[in-house]
Amino acid sequence: MFRRRRSAGAGRDGSGDSDRELPGDELDYGEPFEDEPAEPEQPAGTPRAAGGPWDVGEPFPAQERVDLGSLQVPVGPEHEIQLVMAEQHGAWVTVRYRESEVQIQAFAAARRSALWDDVRAEIAAEVDAAGGRSQEVEGSFGVELLAQVPPEPGQPASGLRLVRFVGIDGPRWFVRGLFTGPAADGGEQAELLEEVLRDVVVVRGDHPVPPREILELRLPPEARQALEEQAAAEEENRFRGDLNPFERGPEFTETR
Repeated sequence: MFRRRRSAGAGRDGSGDSDRELPGDELDYGEPFEDEPAEPEQPAGTPRAAGGPWDVGEPFPAQERVDLGSLQVPVGPEHEIQLVMAEQHGAWVTVRYRESEVQIQAFAAARRSALWDDVRAEIAAEVDAAGGRSQEVEGSFGVELLAQVPPEPGQPASGLRLVRFVGIDGPRWFVRGLFTGPAADGGEQAELLEEVLRDVVVVRGDHPVPPREILELRLPPEARQALEEQAAAEEENRFRGDLNPFERGPEFTETR
């Protein structure tokens, strides 16, 4: 879990400037770290007025971000960031704010083709086949897909739930966002999560990747090191045991 811990007495700026540096803030990875994530080297120039997500090769706003491989995600005091690994669905980043979430995935794309039109049609067909319904709407990221979908397997049956799919075509990459909770229908929670998505930096890399293949996500080096140290400590404790040389052990009696 990644987030910026807010200092005592600090509140969110009522002007909506959530990028403002708050005094006494520190990153919270669930484990103590002294090193903050390094800022990516920024190309010179002025960022596009339309906003991001940004490609790492273009000018983008300076902001503290956590490096998750192909996605560099802004951190802040209001939201949490989680890296999810799933065998069937690949990896994605979940950004959580109050009761809402946005799931972010980055895919490879061809140099001169866009994916969102085709992907949007495929999602609509899948929703319809699952017993839901969807409609295209004009939103913050252009044409979006607003859908009502059945509950996921293993979840309580509570009728259809509202979700919102967005797609952004970039240079040789495609980013898909899935908004759930109150943010699916707009409002204050949607504004914060959309702001986070707009400030994501995509690192496509120069290596060949087939179109539609998920771009690699990984933990930051300090988080990987902490997990490795934790696993090593647990393995060591598993074999150590709490042996007391003065404690009377089990006794065995042979009966003839």
